Amino acid sequence: MIRVLIADDQSMVRTGFRMILESQDDIEVVADVADGVAAVTKARELRPDVCLLDIRMPGLDGLEVTRQLAGPDVADPFKVVVVTTFDLDEYVHTALRNGASGFLLKDAGPALLIEAVRAAERGDALVSPQVTVRLLKHFDGTTARREVDPPKEPLTARELDVVRATARGLTNTEIGAELYLSLSTVKTHLAAVQGKIGARNRVEIAAWAWRSGLMD
Repeated sequence: MIRVLIADDQSMVRTGFRMILESQDDIEVVADVADGVAAVTKARELRPDVCLLDIRMPGLDGLEVTRQLAGPDVADPFKVVVVTTFDLDEYVHTALRNGASGFLLKDAGPALLIEAVRAAERGDALVSPQVTVRLLKHFDGTTARREVDPPKEPLTARELDVVRATARGLTNTEIGAELYLSLSTVKTHLAAVQGKIGARNRVEIAAWAWRSGLMD
């Protein structure tokens, strides 16, 4: 059973997300809260598998909640999916640096919401294909590029292929089909890349690809 916390200041959104998620046999909503302070408190109390966070909330916004629950200094980070819209591109960099492992459109359909939660739980975080390029191109700038640390050791040609596909929003299955690799081989490459560039998840891998100019 995947245990989910929903944090959104709109009661209609929380109710809708809860109904969609609890229609699935493998998902349980353990709490839904209306502000960021309650989100942090409930998450630490209940230890959900996935936290679904809106960005704009009273008390603490979703970016700060993400930092407190999944940031670099958190010893046992939560898996966080940030709910965003196209007009929030400027927040993506902060959300990723604060530990977000996935992004979801506010108006995403039920199927995508369910898959985002399942993907986050299994560590294969989903970045909606509709927003991947739009959002991650936020990192395609000189300031962001100066922040990129070089990999601990060079990436192989195949690892670079996998990174580019990940940065385009492809799932592991889609990457395997495109590059003629087995699913286990794709996962092996991603794990190797994470170690080399210091990324904690596939979203950070994608962000690194854009920031480093690999997607030019």
